[in-house]
Amino acid sequence: MENIKVTCLHDRHVGLGAQMSPFGGFDMPIQYKGIVEEHNAVRNACGVFDVSHMGEVSVTGPDAERFVNHIFTNDLTDAPDGKCFYGMMLHPTGGVVDDLLVYKRGDNDFFLVINAANIDKDVAWIEKNAEGFDVKVDHQSDYYGELAIQGPKAEALVTELLGIKCEQIPFYCFEQQQWQGEPIIISRTGYTGEDGFEIYGSHETTRKIWDILIESGKVEPCGLGCRDTLRFEVGLPLYGDELTDEITPIEAGLGIFVKLDKPEFIGKEAIAAQKAEGVKRKLVGLELNDRAIPRHGYEVLNESGDKVGEVTTGYHAISVDKSIAMALVDAGYAALGTPLQVKIRRKTFPATVVKKKFYNKNYKK
Repeated sequence: MENIKVTCLHDRHVGLGAQMSPFGGFDMPIQYKGIVEEHNAVRNACGVFDVSHMGEVSVTGPDAERFVNHIFTNDLTDAPDGKCFYGMMLHPTGGVVDDLLVYKRGDNDFFLVINAANIDKDVAWIEKNAEGFDVKVDHQSDYYGELAIQGPKAEALVTELLGIKCEQIPFYCFEQQQWQGEPIIISRTGYTGEDGFEIYGSHETTRKIWDILIESGKVEPCGLGCRDTLRFEVGLPLYGDELTDEITPIEAGLGIFVKLDKPEFIGKEAIAAQKAEGVKRKLVGLELNDRAIPRHGYEVLNESGDKVGEVTTGYHAISVDKSIAMALVDAGYAALGTPLQVKIRRKTFPATVVKKKFYNKNYKK
């Protein structure tokens, strides 16, 4: 594990007997009691994830709104303070540098949350493109810890156990609060398809919050294994699978987060051309008529046995008890109901194109 990093909760994970594995350059917990039990805890009650491996970047200064709009596909123009936005940073070709959340903290004050595996790449890209803008880019990943508290009981337990007022926070909004005399950011966001919150604070604050939640016995510690099964079931993308430097938001079916009515942003011309001309490949959902499990990189074939795409993510999904996948396929095979095949080792298994949202989200509206 040369040059592997650890989060501020690493000793807690080891102490709980978590199965640890490298992810995004960090030694991270994959599971504690088991992926199925942790997955179901989030779907039915409440789980907490250590997501302190994520990166944080502050962008401030007179040109901050104009600059973030320049590098980000969503539109921040005149947004209210306390609003969160999902979107992407793009290459000029339309491929995705990273997908991220942007928090508007105030006039020309933005907080960017980026993926762990892309931190160095993203920060370099942001700093490079900041040339010519009157902004300050402050890389703060070493300061922040982050917890994701997710599930239908999240609101009640954050209030009861932590004394944090959160019921008033709308979906995809946040507040800056004080907790035990320390500043935190709490947002009604997550990556599971369930209601819940993400809390950012110092390493010491993050450890205190984790300890209170775990010692209560009311919140299940959850690893990255079930974080992936949860996000996949509700059709949320993972960078490196459904989005990459070569896969555009239009191919991934995420065009709603690309606002072409903005004056300009990096990658706009390429995306506008794709929208106008159509794309040659599309991300689809697949349902297998078997319990065999499709995995990332497995070939997708048409009925004649010709390769027409590849699986990006696949599981025997826990909440729906079906073998399902997301796959990037030639556009001619993307219509709902299209019969296809997935090659798993040396055998092929029939599959049908279905909607990518395999399980209904349960966000608080």
